[in-house]
Amino acid sequence: MNDAVLHSAPRIAQIDGLADVIRDLLGRDVVEIVDAYGELSVTVTREALAGAMEALRDRLAYQQLMEIAGVDYPERAERFEVCYHLLSVTKNHRLRVKVQTDEDHPVPTVTHLWPVAGWLEREVFDMYGVLFAGNADLRRILTDYGFRGHPFRKDFPLTGYVELRYSEEQKRVVYEPVRLAQDFRSFDFMSPWEGAQYVLPGDEKVAPGAPTPPAAPAPTPKVTQKAADTGAGEPANKEAAKPSRAKKAEAEAVKPASAAAPAKPKAVRARKPKSTEGDA
Repeated sequence: MNDAVLHSAPRIAQIDGLADVIRDLLGRDVVEIVDAYGELSVTVTREALAGAMEALRDRLAYQQLMEIAGVDYPERAERFEVCYHLLSVTKNHRLRVKVQTDEDHPVPTVTHLWPVAGWLEREVFDMYGVLFAGNADLRRILTDYGFRGHPFRKDFPLTGYVELRYSEEQKRVVYEPVRLAQDFRSFDFMSPWEGAQYVLPGDEKVAPGAPTPPAAPAPTPKVTQKAADTGAGEPANKEAAKPSRAKKAEAEAVKPASAAAPAKPKAVRARKPKSTEGDA
């Protein structure tokens, strides 16, 4: 593995020659081994999955099953990939094991090796519809009981098939077919700046080639300049509003002594010393 590969995952140990060790251990059960981006992915045959996982756990010390994930490739005959992420605590190393399947052929369960696989396999079954042979409790785990379809498939509509709401008449939650009330639900990749090849809603009102009607003039803003319109009073008499001399004197007498401004000290001129040349 390349030590210079930068990866966002936690740092793991680099084990040289691990691919050859796994190929010798699993033999014909190995379909492909890919070493890329600092990660090792091993694809095994579907029928040999349980034995391969047991050998990796017991003989190569991959003690923990961290995750089971699904991937959908609709163009393939076996459109689904089930990815198992293993962790070796003693070697500080992660390994990905993959198998391919379709809707009809189940994948062997690994619940007898890791009990946590029961929940993880149910999630893959719920989201992708992959079956797991030997799982005693293969039920939906994230969607509702009456949910139709599998949401993570590439051909599953984004809006789903049914919607649920609370019915005031029946006083319970009811299922109904999806009703798309919003406009413009049909999207395309044509650029509106280059000109669409269809008539947009509202354009059918304008005849082809007809000039564009002039825009309506902007409304004149309303301006109120009269006192009767604004309710403003007469301007005040500034001379009458000025305080009289008597009020000024009364206000000065009420002020405390600390509020009075300190008197500025008088500047004292420095006297020049008398010349002693005459005395000499």
